[in-house]
Amino acid sequence: MTRAIAFLGTGLMGAPMVRRLLGAGFAVTVWNRDSSKAEALAVDGAKVAATAAEAVRGADIVFTMLSDGNAVGDVLFAQSAADALKAGAVVVDTSSIAPKLARAHAEKLAAVGIAHLDAPVSGGTVGAEAGTLAIMAGGDAAVVDSLADVFAALGRVTHVGPSGAGQVCKLANQQIVAVTIGALAEAMVLVEAGGASRAAFRDAIRGGFAESRILDLHGARMVERRFEPGGPSRLQLKDLDTALAVAADLGLTLPLTQDVREAFADFVATGGAEMDHSALLLHLEAQNPKTGA
Repeated sequence: MTRAIAFLGTGLMGAPMVRRLLGAGFAVTVWNRDSSKAEALAVDGAKVAATAAEAVRGADIVFTMLSDGNAVGDVLFAQSAADALKAGAVVVDTSSIAPKLARAHAEKLAAVGIAHLDAPVSGGTVGAEAGTLAIMAGGDAAVVDSLADVFAALGRVTHVGPSGAGQVCKLANQQIVAVTIGALAEAMVLVEAGGASRAAFRDAIRGGFAESRILDLHGARMVERRFEPGGPSRLQLKDLDTALAVAADLGLTLPLTQDVREAFADFVATGGAEMDHSALLLHLEAQNPKTGA
């Protein structure tokens, strides 16, 4: 029997994820705060709901892909989506939120017979469109296994531990992404100032120890100066702030994360909030005015 899916949040990441689920043959009802983003999916076969509560009514699986923990809590609880869920449903939160909030949401839902997975994703809009997302799932391993066919439409899922563990892993992922973007942007500034071609530099180091998905995708963005958001810098900053807050709670010092967080904070404060996180290059070019376009 085909399971009914509701998807709450159909923005940059949510919309291509919905299309992947529809393409795999699942029935999907969608809702988004900006209704035009949900309505755009009707042509792909999605059913559009006027409210989050309406979207989840009768659903077996509910995905959330929202901007932050406050948005997730508001949609699930303040907007009464959780009250409309049927017993035995599963909520899969693919948003990036604080681990303690993910655990709190899991506890509140468990009290009314609803399973919860915190399952943030990595891979950006490219991965969402291709169905190659890395999915980090925290919660009950048996629940993760029961959704194998659903996750397969989106990418590769790994059960990483109990509730909250998925979000911890996503924060660690975001640390690596941000620090690597920062290192690559600095390298781009250096090679140009030293007389080399940025494009040739990127090609030259492909296949060496510096090879990475960041070099492939974000390196191309930097060379071509295409900074429309796949991952907005304001959300990168949000994740870095959360990572450092978790680190502080655990008594950890993370100097590289702190340094790159300050760079993103400055970039966001000076107008870069809605630009892709690879646009951190522009912040470094502003500090080194002899480089860049």
